[in-house]
This record gives sequence, structure tokens and C-alpha cells, in this order.
Amino acid sequence: MALVTTTDMFRKAYEGGYAIGAFNVNNMEIVQGITEAAGELNSPLILQVSAGARKYANHTYLVKLVEAALIENDIPIALHLDHGADFDICKSCIDGGFTSVMIDGSKYSFEENIELTRKVVEYAHSKGVVVEGELGKLAGIEDDVNVSAADASYTQPDEVEEFVSRTGVDSLAIAIGTSHGAFKFKPGQKPQLRFDILDEVSKRLPGFPIVLHGASSVSQEYVKIIQDNGGNLADAIGIPEDMLRQAAKSAVCKINIDSDLRLAMTAGIREVLFQKPEVFDPREYLKVGRAYVKDVVAHKIKEVLGSDGKA
Repeated sequence: MALVTTTDMFRKAYEGGYAIGAFNVNNMEIVQGITEAAGELNSPLILQVSAGARKYANHTYLVKLVEAALIENDIPIALHLDHGADFDICKSCIDGGFTSVMIDGSKYSFEENIELTRKVVEYAHSKGVVVEGELGKLAGIEDDVNVSAADASYTQPDEVEEFVSRTGVDSLAIAIGTSHGAFKFKPGQKPQLRFDILDEVSKRLPGFPIVLHGASSVSQEYVKIIQDNGGNLADAIGIPEDMLRQAAKSAVCKINIDSDLRLAMTAGIREVLFQKPEVFDPREYLKVGRAYVKDVVAHKIKEVLGSDGKA
């Protein structure tokens, strides 16, 4: 099966009351863990690549790893650029085989965001590629994206219709209280998503696919494994899964998950190296990390996204 765009995925997800998992990839083991879980559960899938991942693993290597996953797993897979910072990186990914790109103009003024996003949309659509835009700023740190809590801002529902109409984007990432990284909330702070904003956006954009970034739940199971094996992740807190499931039943068709994969991979590697200091074969510790990644993705697909059996 060839790579697909997200158009058909999102239409089915919107109508079916579930979301597609967009999982960030950085190396072979992460690609394998994600796609094996999705393949076994017959779930559609978005594999997304950040600018940091392209710098680390190289664009060509990542594309070829995803192509290998397509051979091994008979499920729809879209290849997506996560947080494209400018037109040039979006163009590079469009020309380099990606089927979907995100242009993140949220740091600019409303008009500048529209201008940049429309430029990317015009080029992408001419090549058969779909585009995700963003309104509102998420707090937190993810690769090259670093937004302080003071600079974070919720999406303004009264802007979404004009933004979508003038840019022609295919999906829209909104800010309703999620954030990047593993430290999303302060100790004692109650996680809360602004479902009132989501509901208002949905009313203004009926049938239009909405995206949630920064949606890792920071599983305490893997935090504990890391802590017990020499790590230091005290106070790591994520988005409760019941809130994400509620979002997936509404207009949210794409939920981004990165930190949970990093935690799972790190937990597996630390567990082996800490408990078996004599091990020096990378395959010994990477295979455990890969297995944990697979477990995380399977859990997300079945219990949070609801996309199992939807391929």
C-alpha cells in the first residue's frame, strides 16, 4: 500500500467518533513499535516527523523507514511534517514524499499566519498534499518549539472561520489546554481542557477536522520504571486519557503523541542498562524499548483513540 493523505482518514474519523493517532518517529525501533501495534489492530495511522527528527535521523532515512513499514503492514499510513516552521521546510517535505504537512504560523500575527499558511496550502495542494494549520499557542517544549506558559494562548473561536476560509487548510490545530513535553502541569494543578472552546469551534466549523497537539498522558507506569532505574522525572504529569477520549468523540480527528513514546523507549533502555550493567549490545536494550513503545501505541489505539479496526 502506498502512503495516503489524511483526507479520507479524517472524514471517517469525524463520522465515526474516533481519532487517528499521530505518533512522532525518530528511529527504526520507534517506527517498528508504532506500526506493528497499528498493523495488528488494523488501525489507520499518521507517522509524523519534526524538524528535530529530520536533523537527527535524516529526511531520507525516515522516509525509507516508513516505506519499509508500508511493506510490512497493510494499513493506511500518512507521513506528516510536525510543526513546520516556514515555507521552505514544508516545501522540502512535500517534494520529498510527505503526504501531509503542518505549517505552524501561530507565533505570528493573525494576518501573517494567514499569509504564510495560504502560501504553503497553495503549493501543497498543487502537489496533492494536505495541510494542517494552527491557531493559538501551546505551552511547553518539543524539539525546536518552545513556548512559555506566559506566552501560551487559547484559540479564539471567532477567528477560526476566517482563518480556514482564507487559507484553505485541510485541518486545524487548536489550543484548549494541552501542552508539549512531559511536564504539562505543576504538582497539585488539576489538568483541564477547555471543551467549551472545542465545542464552539466545532459549531463554527461543522464537519471540519480538528487537531490536538501536546496530548501525551505521561503514563506513570513508565515514569516509575525510569525513576526506579536511575532516572529523574519527578512531577511529570500529562493529559488524562478520559479527556482525550472525550475529545476524540467530537470534532478532534487527530491526536498527537510524542512524549509518551519517548518515555516508553527510555524506560525500556534504562531498565536493561540499570539492571544488567554487563549488557553492551544495543539490540538487547533497544528491543525492550521497542516493545514498550508498541504497548503504549496499542493502548492508545484501543482505549483513547478508538481507531482499532477502522483501517
